[in-house]
Amino acid sequence: MARTPIWKSIAIALTDDIAQGRYETGGKLPAEVQLSARFGVNRHTVRRALSELAEQGLVHSRRGAGVFVASRPTDYPISRRVRFHQNLTREGRSPAKQILTLETRAASAREAKTLQLDPGAEVHVYDGLSLADGQPIALFQSIFPADRFPGILEALQEQRSVTAALQKFGVEDYTRIETRITAKLATATQALHLKIAEGSPILRTTGVNADPQGRPVEFGRTWFAGDRVTLTVSSES
Repeated sequence: MARTPIWKSIAIALTDDIAQGRYETGGKLPAEVQLSARFGVNRHTVRRALSELAEQGLVHSRRGAGVFVASRPTDYPISRRVRFHQNLTREGRSPAKQILTLETRAASAREAKTLQLDPGAEVHVYDGLSLADGQPIALFQSIFPADRFPGILEALQEQRSVTAALQKFGVEDYTRIETRITAKLATATQALHLKIAEGSPILRTTGVNADPQGRPVEFGRTWFAGDRVTLTVSSES
């Protein structure tokens, strides 16, 4: 089994430091000579690790001033009520979404089964990019039964929010009835959108949301940048 390169281990350690709040957002990292002494390596190795963090958007350098923390990984609760805007606002982050595509198509076999639809029934699909403080943290895909929510794509185009769009169709509340989390490696396209290196670790979640009567209203997939988000699982509402 291949050993993890030393520079990669240093990058992981520094990422954990940022996640734990050892270095605050906007704060300056120790100088290269200090990091070299801490990890017992030369400055070239430290530079390679810092370059990795920069590629992931975690740090940025200022000429003559040093390397500064751009952001720290965001805690993202996975509970009975998963709400993107609420989750980020609670963490002191500014949430935003970008629409990538909105389309109507035939459901795949899995989508039809999950949403309790007839095989080949139409679904509305919302593909987008989630951002925290202007930084991409996740790609997502939300899939809805077309017959039940005929104009939901227009509502999403206007408001970006799944919660607000569902409310327009009388769904005042919905809860998560299932979530699956799988570790993956970013494809070239995913890396481009998330501004990370191809092959970087990502966390894929698949989830099903249902209305108070237990009818599925959304089948969702999300691909989180692994070094920018910490998923926390809770049974609380």
